[in-house]
Amino acid sequence: MNDLFDNLPFQPANILLPRDCDLSLWSVIACDQYTSRPEYWQRVEDRVGRAPSTLRMILPESCLEGPSVETDIMEINNTMSRYLREGRFQEYPDSMIYVERTLDNGKTRRGLIGAVDLEQYDYEPGASSAIRATEGVVMSRVPPRVAVRKNAPIELPHVMLLVDDPHRMIIEPLSVRTGEMELLYDFDLMEGGGHIRGWLLTQELKVWVLRALSTRKNRVEQDLDGLLFAVGDGNHSLAAAKECYERRKGMTSPEQWPALPSRYALCELVNLHDDSLEFEPIHRVVFGVRPEELLDALVDYYPSAIQGRGQGHVLPFVINRWSRGEITVTRPDSSLPVGTLQGFLDAYTASHPRARVDYIHGAEEAQSLAGEREDAVAFLLPPMDKGALFPTVVHDGALPRKTFSVGRAQDKRFYLEARKIRK
Repeated sequence: MNDLFDNLPFQPANILLPRDCDLSLWSVIACDQYTSRPEYWQRVEDRVGRAPSTLRMILPESCLEGPSVETDIMEINNTMSRYLREGRFQEYPDSMIYVERTLDNGKTRRGLIGAVDLEQYDYEPGASSAIRATEGVVMSRVPPRVAVRKNAPIELPHVMLLVDDPHRMIIEPLSVRTGEMELLYDFDLMEGGGHIRGWLLTQELKVWVLRALSTRKNRVEQDLDGLLFAVGDGNHSLAAAKECYERRKGMTSPEQWPALPSRYALCELVNLHDDSLEFEPIHRVVFGVRPEELLDALVDYYPSAIQGRGQGHVLPFVINRWSRGEITVTRPDSSLPVGTLQGFLDAYTASHPRARVDYIHGAEEAQSLAGEREDAVAFLLPPMDKGALFPTVVHDGALPRKTFSVGRAQDKRFYLEARKIRK
């Protein structure tokens, strides 16, 4: 839109929004939520029925290992194409959308919808790019997402990018200027998702935002080793978008790369210092094990581990609703308790094929899952100080995978906006 901002990693985009449909049925939660709660997705299925919905254009992770995954993906792509043919979308060219999401706890999260340049994103450990992963990307989790995206004509984003803007100069000032913008949507989200409103930025406000981002970019080149954005949610989905773009590059000449739709990925930008943004720990529930054997193996794995609470990394566990305890690793190698636990779990599951780890948002949910089965153990982890995120990514690289979650499961992004990624 302006040569001054061509090198910014966050840009306006040609954003698609649905029309002539019930938005409360159209919009469903991110596909990587409630993976151990198939009843959640069944409730959504029953509620949506035959109505137009993003449910028909995503593949919940709980279905990734189902018997008809390839057929499901083909149907997803067919639905996307059909929605385009039917004129289901209205396109807003070269646009940004200011979003206010009122969570069910009453707090409001403010964000900005736009597109990131995948040329300026790198999820590899030790990356020095402007956009970096906050957690280690598990490469085995990328191919299923690539399979969904590689032939898709459009993308539906659930990626949340974080910007370290302590003085609130980029997003927050838009909250007092909504009267200048066109209101695009205003409705309740299903299943405890709260309420969402979105406004189309004027040309003047787009330029203002991009100037603010440009100013922030210049500052972080000195203060944070050039780290402008950290992926707060959707690390593996953005990694899949990067992989698809790299594949497309391999089939085209370099002079065509700047014009490839797949070079960009739609996402929501949120200030790390937004008052509503709370870093929630992601707990681990291990299924398919004998609980006592697993806990003994944990103590054996770390020579400094002791039963009970001590000085070091304390790892609380729940075997069922009534049986609880703690194991402390007194001389840990990792800087965070989650790293200590994950190191053991990776080694244990590699040698015990029946063991499976699920990553759970919410202590009550984790305890409930452990209490429902005799072959499960829940490990409850402490929250991370969000103010340490950017410095930690700069100095230590990506955190252990699933270190934190931006809010509870129902607070995750709901699919709503879309963007064409194929010509």
